[in-house]
Amino acid sequence: MIVIRNANEQDAPHLAAIGLQAWRVASSALGLTAVLETNAAEAFAGFTQSFWHRILVVERHGMPAGWAARENSDDMISDFWIDPRLHRQGLGGKLFSAVEEQVLAAGFYSIRLESHASNERALSFFRKHGYNVSWLSMKYARKLDREVQTIGLRKELKEFDTTTYGPSF
Repeated sequence: MIVIRNANEQDAPHLAAIGLQAWRVASSALGLTAVLETNAAEAFAGFTQSFWHRILVVERHGMPAGWAARENSDDMISDFWIDPRLHRQGLGGKLFSAVEEQVLAAGFYSIRLESHASNERALSFFRKHGYNVSWLSMKYARKLDREVQTIGLRKELKEFDTTTYGPSF
């Protein structure tokens, strides 16, 4: 059974481990080193301990299987990590839906996220769920401690009626 819930403080170590595992897979094409892995492990531990109250968890059979966060409580998904052993089981889609509902409830009508350009698996997943590329740039990646080609993606969550008053021409 898949359950979406808010994280609690005790989840932090487990969520950090999931994030690190998923990050390793997502970043493997960028050439990881022991120093980068140590930096990433510290970053995940620090983030999940400090921002657990902004994290949504997806559980499978009562165990955390992934998580998403909006670090600034805005329209930006700052983190989205699914245990690599559990990919392609519907967990990410359910988690996306829950985050999108949160963003709409907060008064935003679109949602944004970023990924490094070489993470083809994630980009394919994001596009499958309705996200479109809005920009491409070089950006400093804190966990990698270097500049990487980064893609910004966006999805409209609410359609607006674009008809105008008066006759249409």
